[in-house]
Amino acid sequence: MSKRTSYQRSELGHPSTKRAKQVDEDLPFDNLIEALDAQEEKKDVTKVVHWFRPKDLRIQDNTGLYHASQLAQDKKKPLIGIYLHCPAEESWHGTSPARMDFMIEGLKIMQKELKELNIPLVFLHADKRGEHVSTIAKFLRNNDVSHLFANFEYEVDEIRRDIGLLKEVDKDVQVSIFLDQTIVEPGEITTNTGKPMKVFTPYHRAWIDVVKQEPSLLDTKPPPAKNDPSVMKDLEPLFGSQAPKVAEDKQFASKEHEKRIRKLWPAGHAAAKKRMDAFIQKIDNYAATRSDAAKDSTSRMSAYFSAGMFSMREALTKVREYNGGSADFSQSGASPGVYSWIREIVFRELYRQTLMTTPHTSMNLPQNLKFDFVQWEDDEEGWEKWYKGQTGVPFVDAGMRQLNTEAYMHNRLRMNVSSYLYCNLLIDYRRGERYFAETLIDWDLSNNTQGWEPSYTVFNPTSQAEKNDSNGDYIRKWVPELKDVKGKAVFAPYERLSKEDFEKLGYPKPHVDWKETKERAIERFKRDLRNASP
Repeated sequence: MSKRTSYQRSELGHPSTKRAKQVDEDLPFDNLIEALDAQEEKKDVTKVVHWFRPKDLRIQDNTGLYHASQLAQDKKKPLIGIYLHCPAEESWHGTSPARMDFMIEGLKIMQKELKELNIPLVFLHADKRGEHVSTIAKFLRNNDVSHLFANFEYEVDEIRRDIGLLKEVDKDVQVSIFLDQTIVEPGEITTNTGKPMKVFTPYHRAWIDVVKQEPSLLDTKPPPAKNDPSVMKDLEPLFGSQAPKVAEDKQFASKEHEKRIRKLWPAGHAAAKKRMDAFIQKIDNYAATRSDAAKDSTSRMSAYFSAGMFSMREALTKVREYNGGSADFSQSGASPGVYSWIREIVFRELYRQTLMTTPHTSMNLPQNLKFDFVQWEDDEEGWEKWYKGQTGVPFVDAGMRQLNTEAYMHNRLRMNVSSYLYCNLLIDYRRGERYFAETLIDWDLSNNTQGWEPSYTVFNPTSQAEKNDSNGDYIRKWVPELKDVKGKAVFAPYERLSKEDFEKLGYPKPHVDWKETKERAIERFKRDLRNASP
């Protein structure tokens, strides 16, 4: 698959800011809760189904699946798993080939694990985005299902889909949806005025207190119990369902790339557990090395978290064990490494709270709606240099080349490459956000959109590199044209080498002047936001 070089209105389009504010005022999530609560209890149990979503691809410590199994066992009824695949949906979201392959490989592993428990995993298919509800409802009717279980998703389209399903199945099927993606329920941590917190520092402090006071939030649940052999004959037609195939627009560019990504990111819970166990052994060094791109000391668990192949509870349970059995993850209650890593997890929790309580953030709009009024530049040459890693700024180029090679990028680089795109190139941040979605294996809508949230902060990639890649090892690895450049010249070769020495490198000169474009960006933001009226 060739890399995307431009985007259409349908991919970057969004409602008006006024419409966004209306959506925020009448929260779709509140409407879903209201619809769930309005259901009448259905006491007659026939068959029980758990609907796996793209963010809970595991049978271990899966809240909705656990409760589905409990009901099935209690009533001695069969449990069935389903997964709905919609290629049009994945294209709409821009899901990368790496992430798509990762999920499908994970689904195959899950299907085998469930089969050992006499539980079928049935793959349903929807051709169009609007067919989710009818496809699920048809399966439930055709298989005489009385109870459906799932876990909450917080994106506005997914919430509306669930509301639509409740209306469709009405009194025929009782639907139960559970908290599973986060430790603390989104919306629970509020300000003194009762509004959901949006600022990280107070949220972080409050989150630490909640978990310390309620350590049971980290407790995990067992996998589902086996279906009784007596139900196997009835379920036999549901076994052997074929896993989804990767759509044409989600193919790897080459077999070599597929092989490399699968080696870097083996799918499934067992692979995730092995990686988490390895990280725990070095977590004490995390605080000191987490921003050093060359050391690569991060957990690299993000892909497993975003696809739900490993639960946050299981991860934090392991950290709690390492922390002497204590759920006190404050600075005084944990080592610097543990405190620092948990802090990153809390960002993830806040992002989901923001997604749920400010739903317009999942509609191609910034949290600060005034930034939708910025007049962006159409610098197609700059765009192409950015996504290819040819801007002439070594730290930025190294990050983009890592992304294109590994379907992953160190978080310090994510901040730098995004800042460079929308500040120094003044290119609409949504193009970069979309490119990340189409390339990253760990893409997650709430993390991605809020990581790309525009602001007045303009990262200096040269000083950032000097601080976070002090020996230039990361740059030399990913920008081989600079591998023989000595000393600090590697951070800004065009400015720090003689003209003759620079030209020998075969490396491009900077596309723009960083200082000039920083001033341009700040002036543009001030001008366009000054009179903006969302």
